[in-house]
Amino acid sequence: MSVEKQRYLITAALPYANGPIHIGHLAGCHLPADIYARFRRMQGHEVAFICGTDEHGVPITIAARKEHTTPQAVADKYHEIIDKALYQFGISFDNFSRTTSEVHKQTASEFFTNLYDKGLFIEKEEEQFYDAEQNMFLADRYIMGTCPKCGNERAYGDQCEKCGSTLNPRDLINPRSTISDKPLVLKKTKHWYIPLNEYEPWLKEWILEGHKKDWKTNVYGQCKSWIDAGLQPRAVTRDLNWGVPVPLPDAEGKVLYVWFDAPIGYISATKELTPDWKKFWCDEKTHLVHFLGKDNIVFHCIIFPTMLKMHGDFILPENVPANEFLNLEGDKISTSRNWAVWLHEYLLEFPEQQDVLRYVLAANAPETKDNDFTWKDFQDRTNSELVAILGNFFNRTIVLTQKFCGSKVPKRHPELETEKEKNLWLELDQIRVKIEEAMSQYRLREALSEVMNAARLGNKYLTELEPWKKAKGDVYVGETDFEQLQNKYLVENCLHNCVQLSANLAILMYPFMPFTAKKILLHFNIDKRANELLKWEHLGRTDLLKIGYTIHNPVLLFRKIEDEEIAKQLEKLQVSKAAMQAAQVATPSIAPIKAEISFDQFSQLDRRIGTITAAQKVAKADKLLQLTVDIGLEQRTIVSGIALHYTAEEVIGKQVTVLCNLAPRKMKGIESQGMILMADDANGKPQFISANKLVSNGQAIS
Repeated sequence: MSVEKQRYLITAALPYANGPIHIGHLAGCHLPADIYARFRRMQGHEVAFICGTDEHGVPITIAARKEHTTPQAVADKYHEIIDKALYQFGISFDNFSRTTSEVHKQTASEFFTNLYDKGLFIEKEEEQFYDAEQNMFLADRYIMGTCPKCGNERAYGDQCEKCGSTLNPRDLINPRSTISDKPLVLKKTKHWYIPLNEYEPWLKEWILEGHKKDWKTNVYGQCKSWIDAGLQPRAVTRDLNWGVPVPLPDAEGKVLYVWFDAPIGYISATKELTPDWKKFWCDEKTHLVHFLGKDNIVFHCIIFPTMLKMHGDFILPENVPANEFLNLEGDKISTSRNWAVWLHEYLLEFPEQQDVLRYVLAANAPETKDNDFTWKDFQDRTNSELVAILGNFFNRTIVLTQKFCGSKVPKRHPELETEKEKNLWLELDQIRVKIEEAMSQYRLREALSEVMNAARLGNKYLTELEPWKKAKGDVYVGETDFEQLQNKYLVENCLHNCVQLSANLAILMYPFMPFTAKKILLHFNIDKRANELLKWEHLGRTDLLKIGYTIHNPVLLFRKIEDEEIAKQLEKLQVSKAAMQAAQVATPSIAPIKAEISFDQFSQLDRRIGTITAAQKVAKADKLLQLTVDIGLEQRTIVSGIALHYTAEEVIGKQVTVLCNLAPRKMKGIESQGMILMADDANGKPQFISANKLVSNGQAIS
């Protein structure tokens, strides 16, 4: 069973340090990366498992504004929260770093300088979208407008989430800032670009020809779509005051673009881990594997490899097993809507149940398509699989061993073994082969199902042999001493195999449920040498536990999840949804404050109280009413866009505020001689602005 020792560099996508993390992050990349890293370590391979927080870019500055603090304070706060949550869930990073570290800043600067000194960048000045109110250029994700392909009015500058189209900010109709909600202007700025188009032939050969068979279909398909559409130069710098400064004398106020900066974090984190970091990044014998979600495929499969190729000193990723998205109760996980299961909150409500969530997320992993996490499925998988199959076999084994063998590992009697024993270990060996094959193809969900099959195998074996029928208490059934002795040996044989299979299950479970695997070994009183036992080469051995070894009293591996607990979680989600809906109603979209005006400009506005004396619909205009308003000095005709909210009959007699010295404007052929001032209520319906008490028409408002 021994395998040739190899070297693996395994990365999980860097989470943004602008908030805590939820089950979508865990299921998307951190859990599968951990499962794979643990498995390769168990096989005896040299593994460096690398991750860290991505702490630069606009998301951090936006979070800092919301929290009225500095970007560094935000990064510090959420780095600690994320690091702690992942550690508590057993994510076994060899180094969990951060992109604000000095090692990273130096590494990223050196990487940029290497490419710059070789003359590989394109330097150009061009117009980019600029938020004049916030005095900042905007990243694609902070530009919103109408999608030119499907008409979605809330498409982002990089992608329309409704139709899935990849976009450029210039493609959007009526682009605006998501920060200030203001229309954007174009402003010239100088930046440096990676000429992706020049590397298109190489990418076609490396990806489309070289990885067609071994990369996942979703990964290969997204890469092919991008390459077939034609690659364009991509900026590696941007105008921002938060990030790694561009190491050039004429680049003041510019930083490395976060997509360029962040993946270099894998390199800097490895540097922090070991002075011998080059063997992981510069030796072709190393297997580099990136685990991530589908929204990061392009960066890790096209852009970062191109950067590595341009540099020339680094290896390229061997595989990028990206997962699709995990939804929650039929709806997209959303941090802004608090529609999520947060890892730190889960641990408060389900203490010491990390492996339960690890199991459910791994069993329902979105490996080939978007999957849905539901609390009902969480309950069903826990109760019907973990409790009823895996936990049941282990508990029955320990209880029966305590009852019939004095809580000691019983002897083995080879002369009484039957085909059932031989088949038990033969089938376990077949399970081992299936798991190895599935793991090599990054089909982790399939591998986990085989772990559960091993537990089913044990339950089936125990049920078929029925050792409890061969003894009553400590007296074995049989009419003669020989029959009683034979039954004693048969019971010992059965339980010996069950105990050994339980120890083997700890090995099988360890990549997926490490806390439970250690718990099993603790029951067997061998937790002090757990690391020695938990090696893949030991799988299938029937002597993992020494005969006569004392076993602890039985303790349940898993507990049932009750209906009340699930109801509480569903209610919590509904409260989040209701709160968001209430906030949308109670806090309608508020336009930002307009540009400052002088007092003299304000004093020129002539606002007076008036009364609507007549009203009628404007022909061929669903939104317009033609109003006659008495403003004291005269009757005015005013056209107002309120017909969707008010009928002509119900506005007659209303006292209103009129802006009287607004220049006349023709609307549908009618000259409108002023403007009715209104304000939207909490439901978005315009309301007339009038005096609290009736006053004379024509009374000025100062």
